[in-house]
Amino acid sequence: MSLRKTCLPPGWYPQTSEGVSRFLAKILQENRDDGTASAAVAPHAGWRYSGAIAARVFLSLKRDADTVVVIGGHIPGGMSPLMAEEDAMETPFGEMPVDKEFRLALGQSLGCLPDRYTDNTVEVQLPMVHYFFPAAKLLWLRLPADENSFEAGREIARIAEKIGRKLVVLGSTDLTHYGDNYGYSPHGGGKKALAWVRDVNDANFIAAVKSGDPRVILDRAEKDRSACSAGAVLGALGFVKAEAQGSGAEAELLAYGTSADVNPHVGEVPDSFVGYGAFCWR
Repeated sequence: MSLRKTCLPPGWYPQTSEGVSRFLAKILQENRDDGTASAAVAPHAGWRYSGAIAARVFLSLKRDADTVVVIGGHIPGGMSPLMAEEDAMETPFGEMPVDKEFRLALGQSLGCLPDRYTDNTVEVQLPMVHYFFPAAKLLWLRLPADENSFEAGREIARIAEKIGRKLVVLGSTDLTHYGDNYGYSPHGGGKKALAWVRDVNDANFIAAVKSGDPRVILDRAEKDRSACSAGAVLGALGFVKAEAQGSGAEAELLAYGTSADVNPHVGEVPDSFVGYGAFCWR
């Protein structure tokens, strides 16, 4: 059996099961666990910055899934989807098995290439996936930022119905990357820049996700640089639309924040920061 080992260095998320459980304990006490969503989108930064926001997503998801499909990104439009080929994934809770039958069917249908790269968009989600879905299998997929990813989400739903799988689908994206670190600072720095990211740029992308229109989502992500992995959002949306036979519930914003919120210098805005949103479809 082939095993995909963890690749991200220490600091992205707790390295032990005890550390993950401690991180989640307070969040579980303070937030309602309703478990009614079949698809969601979570941020993928280090847990210090976005872990609490991501956890809100997991609390929203149905727990009876046979397979959890995690859709990452960081792939430009026009490129092929990437899929991990290993039989299991290493997490702080041990080895999480891959749904090999589903992987084979979906990989052939989408023309996926092997994902042999270190990338945070999927890996950073896996400790929470394994914690909240200890008996489920996994599928690691990354989709490009183009409209084909919406159709890929629909194909995920079609194959799940064909082979009899209960799924939850988790897309993975961060929002605006602002500041010199990212070569993007159209509104200068400080509090004015942070307010613009929160109230305008990220707010416009959130509205696009709520619109349920894949073209609007892509347009906002590309023109405003307000999402780094829009294809992952489209994959989750396509799955929802297929499940609901075209209608689908409006996306719900569960939580929002930025990396500036955890700046140790209270009241100061760092030179560079990133926005994070948690969405689900019920």
